[in-house]
Amino acid sequence: MSLKGFHIVFISVSTLLALGVGAWCLWVESVADAPAFRVGAICSFLSAVALIIYGIWFYRKMKRLRIII
Repeated sequence: MSLKGFHIVFISVSTLLALGVGAWCLWVESVADAPAFRVGAICSFLSAVALIIYGIWFYRKMKRLRIII
């Protein structure tokens, strides 16, 4: 696997992890009634959105440069 291919896989896994942590924070917040976990969930979901935007940007850049992944 090329470095560019690994980069796409790593961004995808990181996005899924951020979404999972955000869901876990929401679950803990609802069970334990700890509002600090809501802040963690918001940060995790914002990170996931940023990772998605970055992943799309990186893929388009590689496509524009005609570098096959």
